[in-house]
Amino acid sequence: MKKFEFLEHTADIKFRAYGKSINELFENSALALSEYIARGNKIKSKIKKEITVNGNDNDSLLYNFLEELIYLLDAENFVSSRAKIKIKNNELKAVLEGDKASKYKNLDHVKAATYSEMYVKKTSSGFEAQVVIDV
Repeated sequence: MKKFEFLEHTADIKFRAYGKSINELFENSALALSEYIARGNKIKSKIKKEITVNGNDNDSLLYNFLEELIYLLDAENFVSSRAKIKIKNNELKAVLEGDKASKYKNLDHVKAATYSEMYVKKTSSGFEAQVVIDV
């Protein structure tokens, strides 16, 4: 099963992520965001951060999680390379691995996650999400 794929969008970044479980779906969504930011370069796993994010449902939980990743990049100079996620009762706990963004040249900037065209759904093979990121 592929982890994610980038889709055509006129002005922003659009991706679809997949996972056998809801946890894996969110981990792969974080990978898609990191892949775009890093322009395909490998981000080293030198720093660990633990975060907790809440939401009213899976859509808002994914939105809030991606916004937290963008906040960490903008405010704390942290770019993630992977995430280990546990979701229970609309609360997401993640252990993020990554590095200082300033160590990498030409990272792409992202402004925000959006609810435009966003969905999280269960499929016959697991879970699928679609996200548009404002750049």
